[in-house]
Amino acid sequence: MIDDETLHALAQKLGKQLVDKKMLMAAAESCTGGWLAKCITDLDGSSSWFECSLVVYHNEVKQGILGVSAKALKDYGAVSQPVVKEMVLGLLDRCNSAIGVSISGIAGPTGGTENKPVGTVWIAWARPGRVIEAVKFQFSGDREAVRRQAVYEALNGLLRILDNG
Repeated sequence: MIDDETLHALAQKLGKQLVDKKMLMAAAESCTGGWLAKCITDLDGSSSWFECSLVVYHNEVKQGILGVSAKALKDYGAVSQPVVKEMVLGLLDRCNSAIGVSISGIAGPTGGTENKPVGTVWIAWARPGRVIEAVKFQFSGDREAVRRQAVYEALNGLLRILDNG
């Protein structure tokens, strides 16, 4: 299992890169419930590089706050590539960050279906106006393990994008 020290080290590395690049980041979290923001705000000085995180569980909130379309939610469901793309782009349209991430998934133990079993998580990373990447993950373990893996992958994706310019 991914431990707290690993998440802490990734968040520290992310913070250093964002400070060096004079950039802010933002997040829109659903299944992780603010865990990504907690990892970041556990760090002293994170306010210099972390603008915000929104916990958006209900679809109505995804629509109202982030501008996710009712059509995408109806056609694909909240845990889908189109929705996480709309979440992250809506987030960046509403804030001053140079990079953002969105997370939506089924952490369990209930809520899974045959097409989207427990552990299905979509994560999207973007710069203002363009999605860089959206990836579907199939994590295993209990609710905490799924959420922890999602935070780990969200942080790694942010670092990967920053490393690639």
